[in-house]
Amino acid sequence: MDSVRLRFAGQGREDRPLAIGVHGLGRGAGGVLDLVEGGGEAVRLCVDRRGVWLNVDEGGPGVHVNGRQVRRMAMLRVGDAIYVDGVELRLVSATPVEALPADLPAPAADEPPDLRVVLRGVGGRFHGRCFTLERPRLVGRHAEADIRIDDPAFADRHARLELAGDQVVLRDLGSAEGSVVNGEHVRDALLSAGDQVVFDGHHRFVVEAPRRRPAAADAAAAAEAPLPVALSPDAGHRGHVSRLPWLLLAALGIAALLAALLLFGSG
Repeated sequence: MDSVRLRFAGQGREDRPLAIGVHGLGRGAGGVLDLVEGGGEAVRLCVDRRGVWLNVDEGGPGVHVNGRQVRRMAMLRVGDAIYVDGVELRLVSATPVEALPADLPAPAADEPPDLRVVLRGVGGRFHGRCFTLERPRLVGRHAEADIRIDDPAFADRHARLELAGDQVVLRDLGSAEGSVVNGEHVRDALLSAGDQVVFDGHHRFVVEAPRRRPAAADAAAAAEAPLPVALSPDAGHRGHVSRLPWLLLAALGIAALLAALLLFGSG
């Protein structure tokens, strides 16, 4: 989890890396909210290889994640906005958002879209809704927008989202403020599974798609796979023949037993 960092929004401070462990959030001697190593604070970020959890003790300061109050625990994702005692924090990635390549190939006309790639709403009026990308989706205030955000300050045509293989292309359509991807302000970007994109501050979506398997991983898996056992054409025949002596011995034993019963029984 070394690629996850905590940003103190609007304070001009460097992002703080979140290594595996427990990181308290508390105010120091100067009254400035900061990370405090250990678990003695009422608000804590617990980081392990599975992700980042926010823990809040009863009676602790007011804590919200993406505008929702957290009373005990919340699992965080990259791009989440965290408010602790009036201070805005943001969970960001150390890896830059993937830029849109200039030579992005167009999808093949006869290639069916992957309906497993969806945008799932995790905040705002579209919370809980999913949008498939079998066709481009318009985001804006326009009445024909697929993801319509009815805010006078929002652009009629803010952005367009479309499918490119198993990734999602985000194209800005001339908006004033752009969009936020994984906590970073962007205009055009190439999104992958798990990326979070935010429009108008609080309309949040996560890309859900089958995660791509690196080619190196495929090669390693192929190298470690057991080789098939080659059988000669008569292998099955030899196995059949090898069982015949045992069958003959069993038959002879049964015959001898029956003969003994008849012999001694008649006497």
